Order: sequence, then structure tokens, then C-alpha cells
Amino acid sequence: MTGTYSPIIMTAVFLGIFYFLIIRPQQKRDKQVKEMRNNLKVGDQIVTIGGIYGKITKVKDDVLTIEVGADKLKLQIARWAVGNINKNDGAEE
Repeated sequence: MTGTYSPIIMTAVFLGIFYFLIIRPQQKRDKQVKEMRNNLKVGDQIVTIGGIYGKITKVKDDVLTIEVGADKLKLQIARWAVGNINKNDGAEE
């Protein structure tokens, strides 16, 4: 009896391990990134996924306007292009 159900039980165990080690943590990271992008506001120092450092000057739906560089060049980027919020509040030049 145990021999017939053994492959099914092992498959279920592997699927459970796969879920808890890979899928669930990825879903948590995705949720945190989505929350971070939804909470962006004017004045936040950000880094884009392309590596551009800037300060948000305008937020409109899914488009952000950021200032970059010493000459305060303004760029428009998509909200999804924000990699993270730069924790250093000082301007980097």
C-alpha cells in the first residue's frame, strides 16, 4: 500500500518545498516593490533600474519627472522604472 502512494507523497513534498523556498519569497518581494512604487512622492531620492540617480519633482499617474545632475536636467520616466528609493538624503554629485 505504501509503495503505491510513495511517488505521489514525494511529489507533494517537493511541491511544498518549492513553494515555500522559491515562490512565496518572490511574491513577498514583488509586493514590497509594488508598495514602494505606489508610495513614491515629490522629494524622494530614487535610483532607476537603469542606474540613474534623481529627485522626484512631479508625480502624475504612471509618469514621474525627476531632476538629475548638477544642472537639474529633468527626465520623465515610468513609475515601473524606479529600482529603489535612495536612503542617502544628501545630494550626490
